[in-house]
Amino acid sequence: MDTTNPHGNLGDLALLSDDVRRRLYEFIARQSNSVTREEVSTAIGISRSLAAYHLDRLADAGLLEVSFARMNGRTGPGSGRPSKRYARSQDERAVSFPPRNYSLLAKLLATAADAAPSGEFRVALAEAAEHEGNELAANAGNFPSALAAAGFEPVSTDDDDIILQNCPFHSVAQEHTDLACNLNHAFVRGTLEGSHADPDRAELSPATGRCCVVIHPAQPPAHPAQPPASTA
Repeated sequence: MDTTNPHGNLGDLALLSDDVRRRLYEFIARQSNSVTREEVSTAIGISRSLAAYHLDRLADAGLLEVSFARMNGRTGPGSGRPSKRYARSQDERAVSFPPRNYSLLAKLLATAADAAPSGEFRVALAEAAEHEGNELAANAGNFPSALAAAGFEPVSTDDDDIILQNCPFHSVAQEHTDLACNLNHAFVRGTLEGSHADPDRAELSPATGRCCVVIHPAQPPAHPAQPPASTA
């Protein structure tokens, strides 16, 4: 996000006022991998040419990232033409009137936390993040709803883990990765605790393209060992 020009995002976000374009963008935002025009047109129920038009409009505005890859994974002569693929941009967009620069405030706090001579400031921030997560989950009724409300975009995997496709602290994490990841971890632990779930299910596990926290499935309760059957 461009912190020097809070008005600069207005025109880009206005593109999403179109219903088809908004549904197209929301579909892409839910995907863990980039998608092709064909996949988008099938999912949204529009023609490939119309999907291409809207996709390129969003890409030109910086709301989508474009890459090229061959579907079969082959390279070299005879491997076919690479397909144009689209993914949600990691750039942030925000508009308010009058302009309010919360991203700048977050960066100032993060810089101060990194420069603090002791760890007390970091501990206080982590405690505040955990408290906020706890309260949000208590009000939302469950931790997935709380995480979605906070912008984390929780998604279940085939292994029953929950990954978070979006990092609300993304702009800060680029320069203050360790601080942002620990705040994410504390916040997610708070949402679990606020939902009466085990906060230790949240593991700090950074990976490209998603938030640094993974939530593991609840472990079944351990059953006490049964005494051996009597032979008498």
